[in-house]
This record gives sequence, structure tokens and C-alpha cells, in this order.
Amino acid sequence: MNDQVVPDSEHRGIVERLPQLPRDLAQLARFDRPIGWWLLFWPCVFGVWLTGAGWQLPLLGWLLLGAIAMRGAGCVYNDIVDADLDKKVARTAARPVASGRVSKKLAWGWLFVLCLIGLIVLLQLRLEAQIVALASLALVAAYPFMKRITWWPQAWLGMVFNWGVLVGWTQLRWDNWDVLACIYAGCICWVIGFDTIYALQDREDDALVGIKSSALRMGDKVHAGVGAFYAATIGLWGLGIWLYRPDWLALAALVPAALHLLWQVSTLDAEDPANPLARFRSNRWAGALMAAACFVVGNA
Repeated sequence: MNDQVVPDSEHRGIVERLPQLPRDLAQLARFDRPIGWWLLFWPCVFGVWLTGAGWQLPLLGWLLLGAIAMRGAGCVYNDIVDADLDKKVARTAARPVASGRVSKKLAWGWLFVLCLIGLIVLLQLRLEAQIVALASLALVAAYPFMKRITWWPQAWLGMVFNWGVLVGWTQLRWDNWDVLACIYAGCICWVIGFDTIYALQDREDDALVGIKSSALRMGDKVHAGVGAFYAATIGLWGLGIWLYRPDWLALAALVPAALHLLWQVSTLDAEDPANPLARFRSNRWAGALMAAACFVVGNA
């Protein structure tokens, strides 16, 4: 394997075949790790499908493009800010900016290109949704610094990563804020759970260089902690669905997602380096199951 391709790349063969600079830019935006934009995109789907407006495939297409571009932009920004820290962590030391293969000047230029794509997507939305989307920028800008000041940067990430719920919903309707608040809060708990699992890979290095994370804060109670946040996820999602449609059959739509999260916790092995990454990546399916529940509840 090319030592400039990170170990957790999902498209290692494709990335390795690219010329050096395009390969570095692709890695910088995490195009080789699509799990990130899936996890950014699914909350958009939750917000759209729960409105009861039907499939809305053109809108979802734009939101998918926006998720890919803005997740990439967020990763580039994060790597610019965290370059010095990334050099000290084994899993991130080979990242393009941290390793010096991409200059910060070039990284800023690549960030600008990705933000232009995001702007094109933004202009496809109605004014209310545009305002909601732009309101997330302060949260995004602050995120890379959270790991320096709080043990719970995953909570901040949850606020950022699930903003698409608010955008998707406000693109189509402007009511039922109690429902939206519950779904959004549940999504934040979901992110805290799965990003804690992801952070298990870096616990030793994070402790050495002074990076804070929920995985370190939970210590040997990580199974109970992740389980509690996943339980809160299902509880809040269930409350949102009940407020929207008080029907026990509607709540039954959440059962597949709940079982998937239970499987993650019950099979999580913090001592096996490959296990946390696999459980983290499986959340693309947790998102798909929740999206299906939203469609059933909103459109049945």
C-alpha cells in the first residue's frame, strides 16, 4: 500500500491511482472516506422526508452535493487548523497538510473551491432555508478548537453535523418546531455515540498530546456511555415522532434503527483496532433506517 494513503481509506485502490496532487486534494477533502458525507447527508433526508412532502428527489440531489462539498470543506478547514496536532497522532500524521505535501496556501484555495460548490447548492434553497443553513457557519468555524477546551467535542460535532435536519425541514415547511427540536436533539446524541466509537482509535495518542474526547472522558465505561447516548437518541427520535403522529404503529418504524444501534453497542470491542472503525462506519445503515422511518411516518 502507498504509505501516503491513510489506513482507513475506503477507496484505497482508486486513490492510489491518482497523480500525487489530485490524490492529496482528494484525501484532504476525505473523498476516499464517504462515510463522512453519508453521515452529513442522512439528517438532511430526515428533515425532508418527515415533512410529508414525498420523495423530493431533486432537492435530495442538491443536498447530497452540498453534503459532499461541505463535508470536504470542513475537513480541509479542520486539517489546516489541526496541522500541528495531526503531526503528533499516528493515524493523522500522514494527512496532506500535516505531512507537508500540501501547503496551507493551497489548502485554503481548495477550501474556497469547495465552498463555491456549497454556495451553488445554497442558492437552490428558499430564503428561509438559506438563512438557517448560513447560521451553521459559526458552529463549523469553532469546531476544530473544541477538542482543546472540552472533553465533549463530539457534542459540538453533533450540532454541526445534524444541521441538515433543520435545513431540509425549513425548505419545505415552517411549523412543528417541537418535533424538529426532538429529532435534532436525538441526532446530536447519535453523533456523540458514534463519534465516541470513532475516537476509540486515538485514545492513547490523544492522551499523550492533550487532545480531549468523550472516549477518554468515559474511560472504561465507554460501552455504558455509548449505550446511554444511543438510548437517548431513540428516546428523542421517538418523542419527536409521537409529537408529530401519536400512533404506536408510527413508533414501530423506529425499531430497525434501534436494533441496529443495540447491535453496535453489544458488539463493540474497544481493544480491537478494527472493531470501532467498522462499528462507526455501520452508522450509514443506521442513518438509512432512520430515514426510512421518517418517510413512513411522514408520508404513510
